[in-house]
Amino acid sequence: MSAETTTAGGASGGPSGGAVPDKGLRAGILDLGDSVMLGLASTAPVYSLAATLGLIVAVNGNYTPLILVLGFIPVLFIAYAFRELNSAMPDCGTTFTWSRRAFGPWAGWLGGWGVALAGIVVLANLAQVAGQYLWLLIGDGSLAENKVVVTATGVLFIVFMTLVNYRGIRLGEHVQRVLTYVQYVSLGIFALAIIVRIAGGAPEGQAFDIEWFNPAGAFADPFAVVHGSLLALFIYWGWDTCLAVNEETENPSTTPGRGAVISAFVLVAIYVSVALLVMMYATVGTEGIGLGNEANQSDVFLAMKDVVLGPWGWLIVVAVLASVLSSTQTTILPTARGTLSMGVHGALPPKFGEVHTRNQTPGFSTQVMGAAAVVYYVAMSFLSENLLSDSISAISLFIAFYYALTGFACFWYFRGTFRDSARNLWFRGVLPLLGALLLTAAFFISAVQMWDPAYGDTQIFGVGGAFVSGVVLLALGVVLAVVCRFLPSTREYFTGKPAAAATPTSA
Repeated sequence: MSAETTTAGGASGGPSGGAVPDKGLRAGILDLGDSVMLGLASTAPVYSLAATLGLIVAVNGNYTPLILVLGFIPVLFIAYAFRELNSAMPDCGTTFTWSRRAFGPWAGWLGGWGVALAGIVVLANLAQVAGQYLWLLIGDGSLAENKVVVTATGVLFIVFMTLVNYRGIRLGEHVQRVLTYVQYVSLGIFALAIIVRIAGGAPEGQAFDIEWFNPAGAFADPFAVVHGSLLALFIYWGWDTCLAVNEETENPSTTPGRGAVISAFVLVAIYVSVALLVMMYATVGTEGIGLGNEANQSDVFLAMKDVVLGPWGWLIVVAVLASVLSSTQTTILPTARGTLSMGVHGALPPKFGEVHTRNQTPGFSTQVMGAAAVVYYVAMSFLSENLLSDSISAISLFIAFYYALTGFACFWYFRGTFRDSARNLWFRGVLPLLGALLLTAAFFISAVQMWDPAYGDTQIFGVGGAFVSGVVLLALGVVLAVVCRFLPSTREYFTGKPAAAATPTSA
């Protein structure tokens, strides 16, 4: 970096209370509303629904609304774990910092890797979708099928959003607010149009049935419930972004945690209500715009847009594009701040702990995350689009891994406080542990499903490509941790000796 950067210093340990090393980030710039907005935007709700609803319907049929609620339960339990850990340690390293305090340096390092890995892989997916949807809006849409054009466009989107994050949290918040308004207004118009059509008597629709929320009926096929819940897990992922900017939020020990829980509840309300409307209008049938139609599963909204909105169908394309771009920006935020914290605490080379003096952002970490996402996206796009698709499927492994680790860390870190109050017992102990156990089960069930060579679009050595790519990428984290264990600049982190505080670079 230039002379305009500083390296935040701090010991690798720290008190058990709320004190964290000062990293040079811009403190107090975000309020509760900003925190909730980041939590909502980073899940890409419009795109998540469009891309996942058809897949859940294919597995669970009319029980899809119940599956969305069931998939939310472990996420809610882990949201409480994030809230409680953040109240004690409002460090932007989140899972990395908390796992390290609870279980030691190796667990912390691998937790940080899980966060970064999920972010980098999903950025490739978001870039691909953004590139396709932009060209769907231009001309006759044929360029959306051109691999070179779509890939180049996706790369430009990653570069642009990386630059936005690099330039400052306030600029990023302004861009985020605009994109969030666009996607939610467009989604609102879409939902309103469906309501009007249902009220007018949609001839092919189906009436609401309370049976859709009947657990007894859904669990007649328990494997379908597990599969659907795993798909639902992905659409809720991302609300923890508001925790990664905790050091830049007002009252960092309380506001981000509240924002996380609020955004989680708002998300489940949006997902279930929109799913109900779409099911009542389009049905779960396998013909036409039916959600069970295989031709519609990759994007149910795209299949419905012209029927529901007529000449204004392009609005839903804009909504998905805004949703994806919004999530692209907010995905870079936690990954860059996670590696910033790892650099500050000595788990990564000191360069990662540098903060841009003027912009007060993780300058080097933001650039590295953007560059890593571009390299991964371009390499996978031209190596194999099917393998890119399967690596994206493996994201559920990464999410379940670091969410479960956070839940276990919460339970273990606060274990001495359970007898202090019923609140501590439930919100620091029982609920985080249940969430962690459920997600651990989800991890192994998902891994077993991915092992099947018929799963996904590729197979490697007779094993599903999604399993191989997921395991290889997770194993890469172990290899990198071992490398860092012996690097002169990072080995003190693993040996338990406090790293020497770095001094700001001068002009």
